[in-house]
Amino acid sequence: MSTIIFPSPIYGPVRSRRLGLSLGINLLPGDGKICNFDCLYCEIGFNKDGFTRTKHPSRELVAEKLEQQLIKMHDAGEHPDVLTFAGNGEPTTHPHFTEIIADTVKLRDKWCPKAKISVLSNATFTGRPAIRKALMMVDNNIQKLDTVDNDYIKKLDRPTQPSYDVNKVIEHLKLFNGHVIIQTMFLKGDGTDNTSDKYVLPWLDTLQAIKPESVMIYTIDRETPDHELRKATPAELDRIKSMVEAIGISCSAAY
Repeated sequence: MSTIIFPSPIYGPVRSRRLGLSLGINLLPGDGKICNFDCLYCEIGFNKDGFTRTKHPSRELVAEKLEQQLIKMHDAGEHPDVLTFAGNGEPTTHPHFTEIIADTVKLRDKWCPKAKISVLSNATFTGRPAIRKALMMVDNNIQKLDTVDNDYIKKLDRPTQPSYDVNKVIEHLKLFNGHVIIQTMFLKGDGTDNTSDKYVLPWLDTLQAIKPESVMIYTIDRETPDHELRKATPAELDRIKSMVEAIGISCSAAY
């Protein structure tokens, strides 16, 4: 399969389905993948196929390359809608994640004050106070919660740490006191299907407990390493979207 490996530490800007004109910040090596999830649908491929030979970019290099790109865009009269931490794996695994967030806030305020800062994370490290403090500094704290069923997560998202427990993650997400956006992938195939009420209804109950500012639901957009997976239909996403809105939470859907 073709995989998408992002340059490091800065890539784009790219047009995001959900976020607008996005300048990407990849805190992982630019020659492979480092992640504590091994999702069946990951566009970067499976962990076993993404071994890296280089190190994480340093805090100093991230700030230097980010400012260079922001100056270039500023001089061209082009400004990003969002600075997005994503890339080749889980961004919060970077040893200097909290400091890099602080650096990014300063550079955003200097060169593109209207831009939002977004972090796309799998929520595994939200139990760490320093990580939570950093995430409270960003505009869009986007945390993955594909289901609230541990067995399903182990089948679909495949956490690499045996101690992973979605119930603990949910408790950590509540600690944001609403400053969190929940992002959920809905799909089917190869023994997976989280579009039914069996999974949707408990997920809705959990959303009410977390009280996020909004919810993003989406489905497969690119080739996946597991070729048996299938997109959720627009009708299925629309049904789930309306159920989220019915409990008073804003929801967007990407088809």
